[in-house]
Amino acid sequence: MASWHEFAAEAPALAALGRERFESTQVVLLGTLRKHGNPRITPVEFTFFDGELCLGGMWQSRKMLDLTRDPRCVVHSTVTTKNGDEGDFKLSGRALPAEDEGFRARYGAAVLEATGWQPSEPFHLFTIDIREAAFVVFSDEAVRAAAARLEGSAGINVAIHGADPNTSGYLVATWPTGKQPHG
Repeated sequence: MASWHEFAAEAPALAALGRERFESTQVVLLGTLRKHGNPRITPVEFTFFDGELCLGGMWQSRKMLDLTRDPRCVVHSTVTTKNGDEGDFKLSGRALPAEDEGFRARYGAAVLEATGWQPSEPFHLFTIDIREAAFVVFSDEAVRAAAARLEGSAGINVAIHGADPNTSGYLVATWPTGKQPHG
């Protein structure tokens, strides 16, 4: 597993594309597991801070309690069109509680500087320990653009699935390299 910084060092092109997708809407979709085992998906704000992808949340909110109970999660870019031409980026891994007081204080100061608002204790703060990352894009033009950007990049697998006359092609890029791209 890897911090955002470690992931970006191993797969810089994929990490840059993922960061752009996350930042394009300033919110991500967080997938967690509820107490009874059913999945939950929730839009959340995020911050890239000190080499980490951080998720903060209100104290005792359901989504944060989900992560406290079971740290497995998925963090997914928002999708705003049905065509898939903007691509979707997703991470799976574990949410680790950020309990170091110094880190939390620096995080709060960084959020204040960026937004004009500062979280006050108590609040939940997690960093994402990344296990897998993937980017998928549809539509021939978007596939060509992503392929030009990602093919030959270090640390990732890229598979382009061609189009036949009745369908559009798609591209899948995955990390780590031992993980095979799939559709």
